Amino acid sequence: MTRIFSGIKPTGHATLGNYLGAMRRWVEVDQHQSDALFSVVDLHALTMEHDPARVGRLSRQAATLMLAAGLDPALCTLFVQSQVVEHVRLSYLLECTATDGELRRMIQYKEKGARAQAAGQSVRVSLLTYPVLMAADILAYGTDEVPVGDDQTQHVELTRDLAVRFNQRYGHTFTVPKATRPQVAARVMDLQDPTSKMGKSHDSGAGIVYLLDDADQVRKKIMRAVTDSGRAVEYNREDSPGVANLLEILSACGGGNPIDLAGVYESYGSLKKDVAEAVVELLRPVRERHAELASDPGYVDQVLREGAERARAMARPRVDAAYAAFGLLP
Repeated sequence: MTRIFSGIKPTGHATLGNYLGAMRRWVEVDQHQSDALFSVVDLHALTMEHDPARVGRLSRQAATLMLAAGLDPALCTLFVQSQVVEHVRLSYLLECTATDGELRRMIQYKEKGARAQAAGQSVRVSLLTYPVLMAADILAYGTDEVPVGDDQTQHVELTRDLAVRFNQRYGHTFTVPKATRPQVAARVMDLQDPTSKMGKSHDSGAGIVYLLDDADQVRKKIMRAVTDSGRAVEYNREDSPGVANLLEILSACGGGNPIDLAGVYESYGSLKKDVAEAVVELLRPVRERHAELASDPGYVDQVLREGAERARAMARPRVDAAYAAFGLLP
């Protein structure tokens, strides 16, 4: 079976965008058709200023939500990144393979570094090197495919470059993975800023539907979504991004093709109402299952412990081989 690796970073509460864009496919497709590993990549949450207690809470919440969404430990491997030491072991070898120039070219490093400086914060070295840790996440498992969005494609290309370079210099050790863009994934935009992706780490939550929002919160946020004054309901990403976003959300919830849906509605109000109800019903079973799992933290801990054990068993031989190839004593 094709091996895939995907992760979610605990920098904020999981959103509708996370669910429709990635988690739902993990549940419905990837865990059934692939040898799939899913990780809460908590080490990646440490590259910027953070509250340690909050990182721990969000890591547990992310794992619980992944289970609530339908990931089955019998079908896939679910674990927390920091509990598998092979990630960090391999990351250093890959830092010794990467160059300063290729890391400084990473778009996210430039953008996040600029934001940190604008906020009067120092730019951590880990922000520069975290794409190498991401490469270690992927290469440690002999991953064949990495389902990613456009914002992470550059990092997978770096991973490929490092794998090829390592193999050429020290002997064939790593599978060279490829980035995939699943067709069923949906790109959900912020309801208040439909030109920006709905992100869990945004400062304002007014345009973000979180998976644990209650039904009234979901309805309120969607009914207040930005649309276009005085225009007909039409699907046009360039001219009407707010309306297009709502139509795409409704489509992703099972409502049909967004172009066809546009012809059904004569007003923004009726469109928003239907989108709100569709999202409420989509997320209802996830919230209910999350509540059940949250009341039994021992079960979640057991799943993560067993997942980490399986992940270590898969990663260790390859990382040990990389150490030997590099000339390090066993």
